[in-house]
Amino acid sequence: MASATTAAAEWEAAARKTLVARKPGFGLPTACPTCLPVLLYLRMSQVPFDIHVDSRFPDADHIPYIEFGECVTFNNENGGVIEYLREEKIVDLTSKHPSVSYSDVLSTKAMISTWLADALQYELWLANDGAHGSIARDIYFSDLPWPIGKVLHWKKIRDVKRLMDITKLNAAEKEEEIYRKATAAYDALSTKLGDQSFLFDDSPTDADALLLGHVLFVLNALPATSMLRSYLQNYDNLVKYAEDIKVQLVEVGSSSAGSASSDMPSSSTPRKTSSSGQSYKPKPKAKKERTEEEKKARRRTKYFLAAQLISVLAFLSIMGGVDGSELDDDYDMEYED
Repeated sequence: MASATTAAAEWEAAARKTLVARKPGFGLPTACPTCLPVLLYLRMSQVPFDIHVDSRFPDADHIPYIEFGECVTFNNENGGVIEYLREEKIVDLTSKHPSVSYSDVLSTKAMISTWLADALQYELWLANDGAHGSIARDIYFSDLPWPIGKVLHWKKIRDVKRLMDITKLNAAEKEEEIYRKATAAYDALSTKLGDQSFLFDDSPTDADALLLGHVLFVLNALPATSMLRSYLQNYDNLVKYAEDIKVQLVEVGSSSAGSASSDMPSSSTPRKTSSSGQSYKPKPKAKKERTEEEKKARRRTKYFLAAQLISVLAFLSIMGGVDGSELDDDYDMEYED
């Protein structure tokens, strides 16, 4: 990762920035709940950028990331993309609020990044015995061959259960705790927002990007049967807050720079010209540097595919010695084509 001075200079010099995210869906420019706040943060900052879809790593935690000049900032490094841009003073919405204590912004972000993020993860992978699994499949695994997608989906469910420390014995108690915290977070954020346009006065901070990304995803991607969605809809000002931003930054932005076209190419195809008529054309030197990055990415892709093949073989081997009804008791393996 480049130093702060180098990164800031690269950002200023870059003719175009590229946000690498997951594909659009549910009426949103990206269907990924992690990518959406980053996209909103850039649009709130009025940064011109292109969107490029990467489908090589279905649920990898380094997506989203931003390419600018010879630099790349990944989601799983330096506290995430938004935090990196803020700390390096490249794009810092919060600095426009000198009267606002950053500790207040930080505590608000922490609530969104923990209680609300956990509730959303629970809804996507575990709620109602994985009844919303088709949504997660559409976001992460729909571009993969069926056997690999099914195994990765099953593995992700196991990982989320392990991460949240959910077992058969404590499942009901954990679910109650998750929704209780989510409701408390919605209540606190609704009170904080009041009748303002944003959480802190009348202009956005990075906390707004995180909250709006969450609210827009819950309202647009989760089904009407979602408990999290029903809890959120009890707070009219949060719903209106998100709907207003969707009109300003998502629907209007879809016809301007920074939008993703419906025929967005995969990461294995050349990038197309953006809607503003400018293509992402790095300087010769930058191109040479990124060639090395592409080589590393290709190696990582090969390792990833090999690992998934091994996972499929291991899974089939396990399935051969385990009663199918036992698996159904532990994890909902239902997977629609």
